[in-house]
Amino acid sequence: MLDIRRIKENPDAVKAGLRAKEVDCDATIDRILELDVQIRGLKTSTEGKTAEKNKLAKENGKLFGQKKSAERQGQDTSALDAQIEANKQRSIALDAEIADEAALLRELSAEYRVAMLSLPNLPDADLLPGGKENNQPLRYVGKKPEFDFEPKHHVDLCTSLGLIDYERGVKLAGSGNWMYTGMGARLEWALLNYFIDMHTADGYEFILPPHMLEYQCGETAGQFPKFADEVYKIANPTDDRMHYMLPTAEAALASVYRDEILTEAELPKKYFAYTPCFRREAGSHRADERGMVRGHQFNKVEMFQFTTPETSDEAFDELVTKAEKLVEGLGFHFRTVKLAAGDCSASMARTYDIEILIPSMDGYKEVSSVSNARDYQARRGNIRYRRADGKIDFVHTLNGSGLATSRIFPALVEQNQRADGSIVVPECLRKYLGGLEIIEK
Repeated sequence: MLDIRRIKENPDAVKAGLRAKEVDCDATIDRILELDVQIRGLKTSTEGKTAEKNKLAKENGKLFGQKKSAERQGQDTSALDAQIEANKQRSIALDAEIADEAALLRELSAEYRVAMLSLPNLPDADLLPGGKENNQPLRYVGKKPEFDFEPKHHVDLCTSLGLIDYERGVKLAGSGNWMYTGMGARLEWALLNYFIDMHTADGYEFILPPHMLEYQCGETAGQFPKFADEVYKIANPTDDRMHYMLPTAEAALASVYRDEILTEAELPKKYFAYTPCFRREAGSHRADERGMVRGHQFNKVEMFQFTTPETSDEAFDELVTKAEKLVEGLGFHFRTVKLAAGDCSASMARTYDIEILIPSMDGYKEVSSVSNARDYQARRGNIRYRRADGKIDFVHTLNGSGLATSRIFPALVEQNQRADGSIVVPECLRKYLGGLEIIEK
């Protein structure tokens, strides 16, 4: 969520920043400013009427005292009675006006909240505007694979080696699903163990979060309300709260400290989590994207940090370096790409993608996105910290894939294939496979 003070101070700059993300929020921002004025006016009016009502109650208390004294002395109290009744009627009218204003305030506040939640994060100033056509490759690492034979597609390699059963995966769960079998399952698990060991060595804490989350997790992460229809929702006849299957561990990790206040001494907090990820994306029917490149369920290890605003840029660089190190350790040729503003997700201020070459696709595919949300998610989840001087501020949140396997696996199989259809196991994975160096029929 954006800071309303930032919107009020320079609405034109906010509008321009969001247009750089290829999102036109001008009307929404204008409405937010209108609502802000109306809400503040209603609150001021209600506070004034409540103060007047309290004053009338005190005045009537004094008048009742005067009336009793007059009655004891046999004096006429008609004037006091009239004033008391007038005050009562005014209080009744004020009650009705306050109730009407409270109802209107709830209505406008609800609209205001939805409007604020609908605004994407502002991109960092150094990003190019526009979409992926303006993405900037920053560096290329490693040598492109070359073959002196006709290389096979990963689907054919995985099928012939018994690593993946695509047909039975579809039979069990429908299109966009697959089933790891035998050495394929072990190779998948070896990748996850490799990621886990690397993150543990870097001092990150391992988290295994729930796979089924409540609505508020999606709202804090920035997925809801806009993208609420793009997740797998869970129906529960005994509970009317919305639950859904997490699309990424980020959705869980971003809410770990929701509505809490940390201390500056506790930051940064560095986590990584393993989860299967569930996506409703239908996938592509393009011939070059058959197999595992797109699917409804895949495994991923996610990195996450909570930092102070002053250290979030340093944390971002650290996460990018970690993701690159994981890919480089597998022996892949890859590139690191700085995304243009419009290619960053709605919640993120900046994103770098690490993309590896999948030979059968004749192009690069993202295997890690490292992003800085700045204080956007923290504002949505009310995640704060107390500075050493006692001031309370919002934390910054960052996340990065470290890594997702659904594209690592195809690249590993294709880049490490041999002419006889066997696959060379990357050296960093061999210890998890009992020293196995070659996967063959």
